[in-house]
Amino acid sequence: MTKEVPGFIKWAGGKKQLLEQFKNYFPKKINNYFEPFVGGGSVAFFIIKNHNPSKVLLSDTNEELINAYEVIKNNTAELIDLLKQHKEAHNKENYYRIRDLCPAELNKIERAARFIYLNKSCFNGLYRVNSKGGFNVPIGSSKHPSILMEDDLKKVSSLLQNAQIKIMPFEEVTNYALAGDFIYFDPPYYPLKQGKSFTTYTKEAFLEKEQEKLSEIFKKLDNKGCKVMLSNSDTEFIKNLYKEYNIETVQASRMINCDATKRGKINELVVTNYKP
Repeated sequence: MTKEVPGFIKWAGGKKQLLEQFKNYFPKKINNYFEPFVGGGSVAFFIIKNHNPSKVLLSDTNEELINAYEVIKNNTAELIDLLKQHKEAHNKENYYRIRDLCPAELNKIERAARFIYLNKSCFNGLYRVNSKGGFNVPIGSSKHPSILMEDDLKKVSSLLQNAQIKIMPFEEVTNYALAGDFIYFDPPYYPLKQGKSFTTYTKEAFLEKEQEKLSEIFKKLDNKGCKVMLSNSDTEFIKNLYKEYNIETVQASRMINCDATKRGKINELVVTNYKP
């Protein structure tokens, strides 16, 4: 069941590998679903496919990511055509030419194609930006990266047809979610070691202050009567933030790291305000 969930990008911290464990933590019945850090969308696609919620709101602050979702939903055929062109033209020179393009100067379909092409052909599938918000990952070593996954794009498009997609800070979910709704948070993880941030999805950091703010939003939603689930790193800081809630441990495979020796199994926390 979980192996059938499609995807369209490689995303650090992606949850496809954890769906088999996660499905036991999701509420049995999901009426309305919200995911404020949608990332690669594996959890959202699983929920939509298997729970068929009445309302779905997927959001993120990453403009490139959200644009890609909207284009996949509304302009799949045109996107596929452009990705075919990127696939045929792929080489080192083309990669850096596309990377140097300013996304704001492209139309939305060109922008989405650029985002997916770079994600699929960059080093290790890593999404990272500099302090100015510019994508700065070098080209990957694969001569034939999976730039175009046509079937997956069509499946994702089908799953997104009834979903609302927004550029939105995570705290704004409190303006939409009501009692009984299910919210899943998958924020940038709190670093396991001081000074070591695993990924940089946007030019803004997500450290103690942001994690504390997120825990406050978690509590607000709990007080509203929502069902809330959160993933994060297995650290004392995170455990302390959510000590009044149900905390479980799952094992994930860390697949994205420039040092291959640091990839492998790692514990992650799953926090819920309900008993799974």
